[in-house]
Amino acid sequence: MRNITLRQLRCFAACARLGSFARAAEELHLSPPAVSMQIKELEEQVGLPLFDRTGRSVSLTVTGEYLLVYVKKVLVTLKDAEDAVAKFRGLTAGRLTIGMVSTAEYFLPQLLARFRAEHPAVEIKLLVGNREQLVARLHDNEADLAVMGRPPKELATRAEPFAAHPQSVVAPPDHPLLRLGHAPATALANQPFIVREPGSGTRAAMQRYFDEQRIAPAFAMEMSSNETIKQAVMAGMGLAFLSLHTVGLELATGRLAMLDIEGLPLVRRWYVVHTLSKTLSPIAEALRYFILEHGEAHLAQQFGRISTDARSMDGGERA
Repeated sequence: MRNITLRQLRCFAACARLGSFARAAEELHLSPPAVSMQIKELEEQVGLPLFDRTGRSVSLTVTGEYLLVYVKKVLVTLKDAEDAVAKFRGLTAGRLTIGMVSTAEYFLPQLLARFRAEHPAVEIKLLVGNREQLVARLHDNEADLAVMGRPPKELATRAEPFAAHPQSVVAPPDHPLLRLGHAPATALANQPFIVREPGSGTRAAMQRYFDEQRIAPAFAMEMSSNETIKQAVMAGMGLAFLSLHTVGLELATGRLAMLDIEGLPLVRRWYVVHTLSKTLSPIAEALRYFILEHGEAHLAQQFGRISTDARSMDGGERA
């Protein structure tokens, strides 16, 4: 295995993650035959097959799974070395990998666009998933920075709050509970809920609220997409506990309504996070400062009263 190249390792890692040579080729800006050749040469070096080929998709063999653990370590170490050298050189260009929970996709891309307008030489790659998936990305050192609503306690991280994050129960605009005015939490007990999947930070916040209020509403349906949940609520299939930053447009246009319920909205915080073991490059540090400096104002501008009210409920702190 002495003649293995970094290109082969990068191709292998991309194919393992995406489950497709064609998709890996697209991400790496190579042709599919070039990726296939790199994998073939790597398998010849190893002396064993690394992938099972089934049609257009591929999956790791047992050997491939073991090798992937070490390949990730090699690539992460190389990235850390590049970042450390960049810090000495004071570079303001390069590639950033940013992880975000899916709820943040309603505001973070616009904030990153503003950052890139000031740093046009920066290439940004976004990794989107639920909280559990994002924690795994941080653990594997696959993201320079992450934006999430609940920092991991199981990792040594630096987590800095930058904006208030309100969450509440939304309903179709003709829902009977809207006529009650301010209602006790027990009014939710007999209502069907459309919920996020386990591992989602929104799901965890909802469950904590229900536990604190000692209620157990029925879960009518489980979905991993905020957009699909919103459509289901608008169709009258049930209520949903969501980040208000995901429903700003629907609340403004009257397609959804926020219920006035005891103990709601919950006001959490948005955080920018990185692992303490990671040396941030100059451009990653620049983005971190940019989010901390501009994140709150950006959310207030984009979501108006939702963010302003949330900040006042949070005691006016830097949230």
